[in-house]
Amino acid sequence: MPEEIAIRECTTVEELEACVQLQRQVFALPDLEISPRRHLIVSRLVGGWTLGAFVRSELVGFVHLMIAVRGANEIFGYSHMMAVAVPYQSKGIGARLKWAQRDRALAEGRNFITWTWEPMRVRNAHFNLNRLGVTVESYAENLYGADYITEPDEKVDVPRGIDSDRLFASWDLRSERVTVLASGGQPQPLGPPVVTIEIPPNWPLMLKEDVDAARREQLRLREEFQRAFAAGLVCAGFDRNATRPCYVLYERERL
Repeated sequence: MPEEIAIRECTTVEELEACVQLQRQVFALPDLEISPRRHLIVSRLVGGWTLGAFVRSELVGFVHLMIAVRGANEIFGYSHMMAVAVPYQSKGIGARLKWAQRDRALAEGRNFITWTWEPMRVRNAHFNLNRLGVTVESYAENLYGADYITEPDEKVDVPRGIDSDRLFASWDLRSERVTVLASGGQPQPLGPPVVTIEIPPNWPLMLKEDVDAARREQLRLREEFQRAFAAGLVCAGFDRNATRPCYVLYERERL
């Protein structure tokens, strides 16, 4: 983990503009899908914030949180996006940003943050479930409409009916599991899962070589998650098996 990297809030127009430029570099999205500077500024005005990872004055990563409300009175965080510059990826910066996000939210009296990720992404699943300790109880069908590839090196033409299905992360900031992980420890194993849900080991390659097969896999995954959630199961881990990666689900009472 590079010692010269500092995590602090992005507060100036120039720093928030750097977040916009970093989105362009990291995500292969059209400008219409980029969160603009005005969105980041307005979000900050009404209680949200953007934490940046800086090497001296250069922004190399950021995570943005919007304020959200549920029920009559509960205010929580919606983590809308996180990006780390390609040369700085796989160096622990994403984890530093997320744990800093947790610290800031706790200091403001918040207990919960949520966000989404693509269910087929092995790295995201491992990071969110195993390293951060989120749980998942909700699956969204085609949340954003037709999906885009979100990594620049995955040059895949996707206007071919791939839905933007997403899993919703539930990050209970004060839970025992999250607290242990935040301190660098390892939670007690949950034991054998009730259900496992397998995903393809290389989703981008499947999209590139056989989009119809990818669509069938997406529908299978959707049905399996919806059936498991309807039965009251909760996803609380991910097995990174190289050939058969899978989500692991448990009865709520086990968590």
